[in-house]
Amino acid sequence: MTEHDIVVYGASGFVGALVARHLAEHSPDGLRIALAGRSESKLDAVKRRLGVEWPILVADAGDADAVARLARATRILVTTVGPYAKYGKPLVDACARAGTDYLDLTGEVLFARQSIDDNHEVARGTGARIVHSCGFDSIPSDLGVHVLSEAVRRDGAGELTDTAMVVTSLRGGVSGGTIDSLRHQLDTVKRDPAKRRVAAGPYSLSPDRAAEPDLGRQSDIATVRGERVHPSLRGTLAPFFMASYNTRVVRRSNALRGYAYGREFRYREFMSVGASPLVSPVAANGVKLGFGALVAGLMFPPTRYVIDRVLPKPGEGPSSDKGHFTCDLFGRTSTGAHYTARFRDDHDPGYSGTAIMLGESALALAVDLPKGEGGVLTPATALGDTLVERLRAAGVEISTRGSSVSDGRRG
Repeated sequence: MTEHDIVVYGASGFVGALVARHLAEHSPDGLRIALAGRSESKLDAVKRRLGVEWPILVADAGDADAVARLARATRILVTTVGPYAKYGKPLVDACARAGTDYLDLTGEVLFARQSIDDNHEVARGTGARIVHSCGFDSIPSDLGVHVLSEAVRRDGAGELTDTAMVVTSLRGGVSGGTIDSLRHQLDTVKRDPAKRRVAAGPYSLSPDRAAEPDLGRQSDIATVRGERVHPSLRGTLAPFFMASYNTRVVRRSNALRGYAYGREFRYREFMSVGASPLVSPVAANGVKLGFGALVAGLMFPPTRYVIDRVLPKPGEGPSSDKGHFTCDLFGRTSTGAHYTARFRDDHDPGYSGTAIMLGESALALAVDLPKGEGGVLTPATALGDTLVERLRAAGVEISTRGSSVSDGRRG
């Protein structure tokens, strides 16, 4: 028997402390939780602020023996320490070998791909459920499509074809950890053209890329008229900055489920910038160009120096929690019907909202799903309806609405 049910690694960082607070407030009595990280004094300060009597475990992410002991000591390991490509490999490898369930917040394609290659079969053998991306990247995307597909299946309305998530409302900060992960991945692909091709591939996280359907180009940086996504949408939609990661997670879920969403399932993500036919095209292209400029600026040392001075640092967070987000999903089915889903919360998506999603993911494994098939999974395939219900109970809106009205098209 392990010493702990849940260990929060990185608990002295901003998001890690928020996850620990969520667990302190929402865990059932008797659940054995521990705080872990590099600094005993910082962890002790978190423990005192929370008013808990949880054990403290000290381990450096670069110490393979220490993280192996950490993995063996717990049923579930939750880590908020990124960039994961830089700090996460020893920990996820150790969990896969030990049969320990693992949760993180990565939005890094190359790290997730390496974890799949190195750990999927190992984890299948040990029973470890390795679940990446259990925060704003990529739970609204992955669970949103999951509930959309379930509604279509229940109604016998065929399979999903053209599907998109549109971020229709967003207020909150981009975490310093997310920015640092972007920096690290850009440095990697700049040095290695082969990894650049992996990161750019639409099915880069697929269990079998050769088996994926040829559905043509599915751009992550396109702008599109709203009515092409759903008849109710107006204006021009801008690309969503996390589409290049989230879309690959959703496509992996489809493949792991034997293409339950559909063999003709196409998935993209966008942001709403208003309905004005005059203003929205300008704004959408401005978002597209702005993101391209940020990426280009971070790839060159002189401009990176300037940008780094204004972007948040890893471990930093906002002084107040006044954020919110609404993600609306729109799916067309093979019978021509339209379905919509909504994933909405009144918390900062990059910080407290993410902490709720990660904390509830850990509780889902610890309390509701004590056993399950191992492997490198996704939030939808590992946690599915159980996490949907937990998030609803935590105040997150996750809803679906179907329509039998055909648009006259098939597929």
